[in-house]
Order: sequence, then structure tokens, then C-alpha cells
Amino acid sequence: MSGSIEQGTSQTHGNTHILHFLVRVPRSAEDVWAAVATPEGLGGWFTAADVLEPRLDGAVTLRALGSGHVSAWDVDRIAEYTLGAAGRLRFHLERDGDRGCALRFTHEFQDEGESEKGWRARFERLIEQLGCAPGRPGAGPAAPPAEPREPLPGQFT
Repeated sequence: MSGSIEQGTSQTHGNTHILHFLVRVPRSAEDVWAAVATPEGLGGWFTAADVLEPRLDGAVTLRALGSGHVSAWDVDRIAEYTLGAAGRLRFHLERDGDRGCALRFTHEFQDEGESEKGWRARFERLIEQLGCAPGRPGAGPAAPPAEPREPLPGQFT
């Protein structure tokens, strides 16, 4: 099985924007945790983590986004970073079947910010980094394309 990124959703409340993604990865939660909650992991697919104190209220500096603090931390399950103008990034891991992990991602920010396209590209790099991209050893066959359907309200098309 290869990794997959489900359709992103977007909500706007005043000038607050919220992006949601569900990324399914055929790897253990421990493998995905290392990619979203360690400087080495984040640097491999997202941006350099110049500072990351792995604890609630720990300092964090993500080079492409700025500095802030760890606003939620539940080892192997939830890593949330609040980064000033860049907003809040939440990585929530759940077991997905016998050997997989579902990453529920939320980015909440003010004014203009990241796009669905930008995050989709990052999650494609994450899947590749974890060795789950189609055509990579251990990835398994690519999933058949999904049937086209009408987007839900707030969903990107």
C-alpha cells in the first residue's frame, strides 16, 4: 500500500483560515511521529527546525515559519506548534489498520497564508521520505484512482 493524501478542506471564520488534511501512511505511528516531532524528521520533508524542545510549552523555531512554542504534546500522538504570524500547526496521529498511521493535520492562520497546494506538496514529500511513494521499494502498488465526486462544502476542487 502506498501513502495517500485525501482531499483537503478549508474553513474561514472572519479572518481566521483553517486547513485540514488526512494523510494515510502505511508505516507505524512511531515512524510518522519521528517525521513530525523531531528536528531531523521535519527537516527532511518540511523545513529546518532550528529549535525544538519536545515538551508542552517548549520553544520551537521552524525556519520557514518563525518562532513560537509547543502548544500540545502527547508523545507518539499529538505535536502542535504555535508560531506567531504563521499560526498553529497540529499533527494528530492515529492507528490506521494493522500497520498504518493516519495523520490528521490542521493549519490555523490569520489573513493570507499557506495554500492547499503547498501543503499537498509537502505531504507528498513526507510520503516519499517515509518510503511510501508509489514505485518505491516496500510501497506496494499504487491505489486505483478514486471515482470523481462532487466536492463537499469548503472542500478544495
